[in-house]
Amino acid sequence: MPKQRIRVLNGHAGSATWIERLREAGYDVDARPIRAPADLTALGRTVPAAVAIDLTRAPARGRDFGLVVRQMKTMRQVPLVFVEESPRQVERLRSLLPNAVCSSGSRIRSAVRRAIARPPRDPVRPPSVLAGYSGTPLPKKLGIRPGSTARLVGAPRDFDTTLGPLPEAVTLRRRGEGPRDLTIWFIRRLRELEHGIERMAGRVTTDKLWMVWAKQTSPLAADVSERAVRAAGLDHGLVDFKICAVDQDRSGLLFARRKR
Repeated sequence: MPKQRIRVLNGHAGSATWIERLREAGYDVDARPIRAPADLTALGRTVPAAVAIDLTRAPARGRDFGLVVRQMKTMRQVPLVFVEESPRQVERLRSLLPNAVCSSGSRIRSAVRRAIARPPRDPVRPPSVLAGYSGTPLPKKLGIRPGSTARLVGAPRDFDTTLGPLPEAVTLRRRGEGPRDLTIWFIRRLRELEHGIERMAGRVTTDKLWMVWAKQTSPLAADVSERAVRAAGLDHGLVDFKICAVDQDRSGLLFARRKR
């Protein structure tokens, strides 16, 4: 009898312990990282017995993976198992994905076994993959914290209005290269990405960098894609760990310096 396959999403070095527990229990575990939209599309072509999603690092990204899976027709009734450590994460998840199973890494084997034995018959399907951000102020989505400094590069003139009220003592700069906690770079054309990525990535140390582009469904769409943005960041020593809708026309990927 072939092994039941478990697809792991949002895994990282800290996931290795519970992934090994699943393998010891006889499961065929696929923990390859998701690098591009095509990787997510491929999920629906070889449906696993369950999907396990790690929330212990980059929980917003993990939650978004869960929302994407529930949007896929072929994956809709596949059990979702979230590995978490925070009761607050569970509370938020249950409002979005009430049919999911939540577990700690130490109890992953029993959680997966239980989820497979009782798959959701009529799972709740969130209205969109952005449901996790419903009602969340844009500054919070972007990680603009009280007392922080954010540098805007190529931002629309009305972006201050789009942001809305900011946390206390936040500084927004459109010019200058001084210290900052966050840079939000708006990229209109592929050539801007190609010409500017070395300079922008080179300035990322302990701070973070948002790369923002127009969605393909937007009238602002050009030749920039999520795949191109991610590839440019990875090629210059960065790693992305969060995606979000910046407004109705634009999406963004958040990058940090890759740890050695």
